[in-house]
Amino acid sequence: MDLEGKRIVVVGGSRGLGKGLVEAFVARAADVTVVARNADAVQEAGEQTAVTAISADATDADAAWRIMDQTRPDIVIMNAGAEPPMERIDRIGWEAFTTNWNVDVKAALHWVQAALTLPMTPGGIVVLVSSGAAVQGSLLSGGYAGAKRAQWFIAKYAEALSQKLGLGLRFRVIVPRQMFAGTGVGDTGITAYAAAAGRTYAEQAATWPDMTPRAFGDTVADLIGKTDLAEAMVYAVRGDTGVTVIE
Repeated sequence: MDLEGKRIVVVGGSRGLGKGLVEAFVARAADVTVVARNADAVQEAGEQTAVTAISADATDADAAWRIMDQTRPDIVIMNAGAEPPMERIDRIGWEAFTTNWNVDVKAALHWVQAALTLPMTPGGIVVLVSSGAAVQGSLLSGGYAGAKRAQWFIAKYAEALSQKLGLGLRFRVIVPRQMFAGTGVGDTGITAYAAAAGRTYAEQAATWPDMTPRAFGDTVADLIGKTDLAEAMVYAVRGDTGVTVIE
């Protein structure tokens, strides 16, 4: 798939991995729309050439439908999510434990539903950005790992329904298999695990391969461009091993 001129909506695209994805798509001459809650961050994103910025709550079902209808995207990247509250399982309260279920999972559900019911144009792709925690768990982040794994099931259920209804849509999952220093979720996790291990932030960050958000974005953009994500359902991305297929 040539990304030039493709309409791409990046939900949660104003910072971190989302911003890296936006930069990568813009570099490939795509027509990019950034959706994010923070109005200032959205305004900054909108200052880039070929980027339309929309301030909205990703968990708002009406916003998902409205934006999907307005933009009619070829590709949707669902990257919106909350920074997980970091605490031991014996100390975390239910409200904190369910934070990522109420943001990451809820947002994924609403945007996938909008893609299925509008529906998107045949050939459209919806990508949910999950986490390596969905594979191996995360002892200090409560319900985060389960929430990120639930996104896999949402994608699988949507893929099955698309095939049943003949919609011609693809629902896929990208799993960053590392923490990223300098991002909200990455810094939160690195700081917590560093404290638990008696390490400095720098020492803990060094346990992960070197990969910037932009490098992550370039890797994902190249993967979509070269394969249309037709070869598998769930892909892992990591700085030292590149792209690998999970399933």
